[in-house]
Amino acid sequence: MGAIYLRGSTYWIKYYNNGRPIRESARTASESAAKKVLRDREGRMAIGAPILPKVQKTTVDELLADLLAHYQTTGQRGLREAGTRLTPLRAFFTGRRANAIAGDVLTSYIQHRQAEGLANGTVNRELSVLGKAFRLGLEHGKVLRRPIIHLLKEAKPRQGFFEERDFLGVRKHLPEDLQVAVTIMWLYGWRRSEVMSLQRSQIDLEAGTLRLEPGTTKNRDGRVVYMTPELKMLVSAQIGRVTLLSRKLGRVLPGLFHHLHGCDKGQPVRDFRKAWAHACDQVGLVGMLRHDFRRSAVRNMERAGGPRSVAMKISGHKTESIYRRYATVSESDIQDATRRLLSRAQSGHNASPSVDIAHVSG
Repeated sequence: MGAIYLRGSTYWIKYYNNGRPIRESARTASESAAKKVLRDREGRMAIGAPILPKVQKTTVDELLADLLAHYQTTGQRGLREAGTRLTPLRAFFTGRRANAIAGDVLTSYIQHRQAEGLANGTVNRELSVLGKAFRLGLEHGKVLRRPIIHLLKEAKPRQGFFEERDFLGVRKHLPEDLQVAVTIMWLYGWRRSEVMSLQRSQIDLEAGTLRLEPGTTKNRDGRVVYMTPELKMLVSAQIGRVTLLSRKLGRVLPGLFHHLHGCDKGQPVRDFRKAWAHACDQVGLVGMLRHDFRRSAVRNMERAGGPRSVAMKISGHKTESIYRRYATVSESDIQDATRRLLSRAQSGHNASPSVDIAHVSG
C-alpha cells in the first residue's frame, strides 16, 4: 500500500512498482491533494502507464535526439535534411520540459521563425518534425501526450517553369560545365544536388546512360536515364575537360563537375548561385530558380504523352500527389487548348470543353 508523509511543509508520497518502493514529492502542502497524487501514481502502476516522475523530466532535446537516432537506424529520412529541420528546433527548445510544451510555446516558436523571414511552408515542415518527435516519445513512454500542432496556411505551390527558348537563352550565358548540369536538370527534372554530385563512374557513354545510385537520392531510390544525342555530346566533352584537369593536377578527379580555374581548381562544384543569377539577368529572367527546371521537365514529359509512372520514375517523384504539384499548366498550354476547341467547332465537330480541360489539367 502507498503512503503519504510530510517533509517540512511539503507532502511526499510512497508507492510501489513491481515491489520496488518509489518516493517522490507531491509538490503540495495539502494532504488531500497529496492523496490524489498518490492515487494517480497507483492507478498508473496498475495499468502499466509510464512513471510520471520520469516523464516530467523528459526534455524536448531528448525527444529530438531520439528522433535523429530513429532516422539513422531506419533510414526513413536523409540525415542532411533531418539536420536542417532539427537545428532550429534544438536552438529554440533546448532545456524545455516536453510536458510544458503547449499552444503558447508553439505560437512563440512560429513567431520567432517568421520574424527570421521563414515561409509558412518551411515552418510547417519543422513543426511536423517536432510532432514526429513527440509521437516517438509516446511510443517510448517518455511523454504522456502530444501537443496539438496547428499548421500554417501555405502559399500556393510555385508555378515557375522554363519554356525551351528561355532555357536555351539562360544556358548560353553559363560556363560550359554548368551548361551540362542545367541540361540534365531541364531534361529529367533531377534535383541540383543529384546532378552536381554525379560521379564519372555513374556515366556510361557507350550505353548512353546516367545513373543515380540507390540511397543517394532524396527518396532513396536509384534511377537510370538515357541521354539524348546532344546531352551525350555535352557530357563527353565535360568528361574530357575533367580528365585534362586531372592530368594537370596529377590526381584523379572522380566527379563530373569540378572547378576548372581559380584557387578552388579541382574542388567539386556544389553550387553555382552567382553564375545562375548572372545568366538569368542577361536574358531578363530575374527571379527564376534552378528548381524551376523540375517543374519544366515534368510538364515536358506530360506534354510528350508518356506514361505518368515513367515520368515519376525519371524525375524521382515517389508520390503522385507531389508529382501533380509539379505538373503545372502554362499560359501557352491554355492557349493551345483553346485553339483546339476553336478548330473542332469550325470543322463542325461538337466541341467538348470538359474533355480538353481535363487534358490540360493533367
